[in-house]
Amino acid sequence: MTTVFILLSIQAFLGAFDNLWHHELEAKLPQRVAARHELTLHAAREAIYGVVFIGLGWFAWGGGFAVLLGALLVVELFITLADFLEEDRTRCLPPFERVLHTLLTISYGLFIGVFAPVLAGWSRMPTSMSLTPHGWVSWLFTLYGVGVLAWSVRNALAVVRLHRLAKLSGARTVLQHERIVAPAVLVTGATGFVGGALMADLQREGRRVIVLSRDARQARATFGPGVWVVESLDAIPSETRIDAIVNLAGARVLGMPWTGRRRRDLLASRVAVTTAVVDLMRRLQQAPRVLVSASAVGFYGASPQASFEPRDEASPARPGEFQSDLCCAIEHEARRAEALGVRVVRMRFGVVLGRGDGAYPMLALSARLGLGAVLGSGRQPAPWIHLDDAVGMLRFAMAHGSLDGPVNAVAPDTPPQARFAQAVAASFGRRVRLRMPDAPLRMLAGEMSTLLLDGQNAVPRAALAAGYAFRHAGLDEALADLARSRDALPHEPSANAGAGRPSMR
Repeated sequence: MTTVFILLSIQAFLGAFDNLWHHELEAKLPQRVAARHELTLHAAREAIYGVVFIGLGWFAWGGGFAVLLGALLVVELFITLADFLEEDRTRCLPPFERVLHTLLTISYGLFIGVFAPVLAGWSRMPTSMSLTPHGWVSWLFTLYGVGVLAWSVRNALAVVRLHRLAKLSGARTVLQHERIVAPAVLVTGATGFVGGALMADLQREGRRVIVLSRDARQARATFGPGVWVVESLDAIPSETRIDAIVNLAGARVLGMPWTGRRRRDLLASRVAVTTAVVDLMRRLQQAPRVLVSASAVGFYGASPQASFEPRDEASPARPGEFQSDLCCAIEHEARRAEALGVRVVRMRFGVVLGRGDGAYPMLALSARLGLGAVLGSGRQPAPWIHLDDAVGMLRFAMAHGSLDGPVNAVAPDTPPQARFAQAVAASFGRRVRLRMPDAPLRMLAGEMSTLLLDGQNAVPRAALAAGYAFRHAGLDEALADLARSRDALPHEPSANAGAGRPSMR
């Protein structure tokens, strides 16, 4: 049995990594309505593995029980094959995930090959479950089993919630096809955090939407047949009527350290799409009214000495700092559309807070576990905006012809990071007891640490002057709203997000 336990341990570690890295962090399956069928398969397979881990750790399966165990292993094989088909139908797997799935398949095949003679021997024994402990290995496999069973229950609960939300989404789709559609809105980055929320808002209104996505299968499965998904803007004919373009494409800035390659990827993921958007506008027979292009308050840099000074839209950039140079490059490319007579709004976002993705879920989890922390001095400003207002500002910018140029998409209340951390903890009835010195963060994250340790005191002067009314202007109220929002459709603003919004029709 030693070889069996080794192969099952390899299967456990590879499967856990695949779940955490690809299914959770990359694909975010529990937040995607279109992934409910894949999650159903995952929950069933994990339940089988839970039984196998605990059962083999403690028992010898005799007679009919051996036949039952063999049947479970065959069922797992068919579930895996069905999972492969479902993945190919709904999303484009990255190369590393395909390699990992191949390794998991090979490992499972080796396990079956080694375990089959053992199972055959058990099948000739009288039907019984004989307690056969294997010392510390039994307890290790109990840990495996409890973990995978808990994950199975978690995925099953997500499936129930996503099926309920799918029915709500389906009802909205039926309603939207009954409306007369206006010229299209083109959205890039639609499967991202803010993009997904904007899409839910546009679809709820029955708008005709075109989506640019690198993974067309995932986008079509997510948004349904009412959305035109293209993998290249070249697929859009020049006679297409596009009223507005919202450009949200780009890789996540906060994450891996800003190595030379990472900086090139961040730059290319934003500038290349923005260039393609402007090229599309140039060849359309009728140019759109407006381009709303995402940037960030990182435009103003992150000087520790100057970070406390209010930064409105007239404040300068800080050449030589990567985050400032990145934002300048994006905005420079977007402004090329002004020569075509297009109104260009450069939306400089702070940290967007919303359930399901972005910074908030990890902050909320840390707060619940009592692991909220003050970073560095804690005095650095922490510009933020609620997801409702992020979508609201995008819609406001699309609708209001008087608004152009840079717009700080941040709430009026910009607290120091210490108060921000305390407010997140307080929204769950917790307190902040930890402090992270800035030196280790700067050493580990390099220049990227400036996003956490320096900050920008950005103020939404342009939005307020244009008449935008914040739905969540104060941090405490915004966090209370997020803490009690449990059943919103993934990537969808709160129910009151559309209140007071001007018509786009």
